[in-house]
Amino acid sequence: MDALTLHRIHFAFTITYHYLFPQLTIGLALLIVVLKTMALRTDDERYNVAARFWARIFSVNFLIGVVTGIPMEFQFGTNWSEFARRTGGVIGQPLAMEGVFSFFLESAFLGLFLFGEKRLSKFAHWGAALLVCLGSWISGFFIIVADAWMQHPVAYRLLPNGVYEVSSFWGLIMNPWAWLQYAHTMSGAVITGAFVMSAVGALYVLQKREGDYGRIFLKLGVTAGLVSCIAQIFPTGDLHGKYVARHQPVAIAGMEGLFHSEKGAPIVLMGQPDVEGQRIDNPLAVNKVLSFLIYGTTAAEVNGLDQYPRDQWPTTLPLLFYSYHIMAGLGTYFAALMVIAAFLLWRGKLYEARWVLWPILLSFPLPYIANTAGWMTAEIGRQPWLVYGLLRTSEGYSKHIGAGTSLFSLLGFLGLYTVLSILWIVLVYTTIQKGPVQSGQSVSGRSLTTA
Repeated sequence: MDALTLHRIHFAFTITYHYLFPQLTIGLALLIVVLKTMALRTDDERYNVAARFWARIFSVNFLIGVVTGIPMEFQFGTNWSEFARRTGGVIGQPLAMEGVFSFFLESAFLGLFLFGEKRLSKFAHWGAALLVCLGSWISGFFIIVADAWMQHPVAYRLLPNGVYEVSSFWGLIMNPWAWLQYAHTMSGAVITGAFVMSAVGALYVLQKREGDYGRIFLKLGVTAGLVSCIAQIFPTGDLHGKYVARHQPVAIAGMEGLFHSEKGAPIVLMGQPDVEGQRIDNPLAVNKVLSFLIYGTTAAEVNGLDQYPRDQWPTTLPLLFYSYHIMAGLGTYFAALMVIAAFLLWRGKLYEARWVLWPILLSFPLPYIANTAGWMTAEIGRQPWLVYGLLRTSEGYSKHIGAGTSLFSLLGFLGLYTVLSILWIVLVYTTIQKGPVQSGQSVSGRSLTTA
């Protein structure tokens, strides 16, 4: 295996593992603010207890997210030094702003939220939760601005030495790709937070423990899950998909497995791409839907891969096809499950409907898979470019770092992240098993075991 392939695997592993944690913290940050808001509005201490419970899980995820995020930026200088040299003047700005503004905002007020409740007023403590949420969401925005420039470069100029620099800071920040990708990514993060919260609530209800907390978690999780699942499909997914089709049509063709241009192009729900034969084996397709989704008419022609040079095709076409369909399929399942759960919640029957509680409980890992598949779709679809249309992946890696060195460090990361995974599982499992309060503890004069 050559050095370029190992560098790509190395970075893919570290960034995929890292993103398991920020997506939950981003989603939970918003839900914790909702819990604190309910506590202020109702003066019900149970919402404060619930917020503290999820803040403990949030802090564990935040810590491991920081630990796993730092090595990725070092990899720009080790595994991808030519990419860093040529584009650092552009992507370095949003990444620096993410660290200076959002990370410090989030971490500082997380400390106040976790340890300052007894020293702050109720409104000030709510404000700390809001600023933690704001910091996490701004952090996601600046990171996506950097990635969006790689997908759709804007507001740049090329210097004589081959280095790119920003020509307009506001042009960089207002990149339409960034805003569409940000909305789609944040709704995905809320789905993760909502499904995790719903799963814990379903666990408590099924086990008949923790008083009303299981119901509180289910109600908030299902409500947030329904809204975010709908937003993930429309408008964020629809608008982002149309924008990708306009600016990266070869990526759309690869995602859909459309090898040949076609009027009234079908959407393939299932199948196996045969790259050499340039066809989809065993397809399950719905006629004319792809043309309608992209152009708003079933008669429109959609360009296939045959309209583009072979060296511009996504380099791992089958993986792109499968990751996109996993993302889309799970997104459809999430929406269906949340619609059913929300309907039963509205009818007052959700807490007794074990046939729905079990799928909610068992579905908690699926948003992680869907979000990972979504990022894989975006990044594999951009290939063979590091910066679309400007810098190929084969031109950006560190040519002086050999395959053996990259493999050695990759194995080291695998070992280290295995330890971190065990630590995360133990801490989160212990927190969930312990529950929001100790058995029999009283809050506001009422026993929470019978609340």
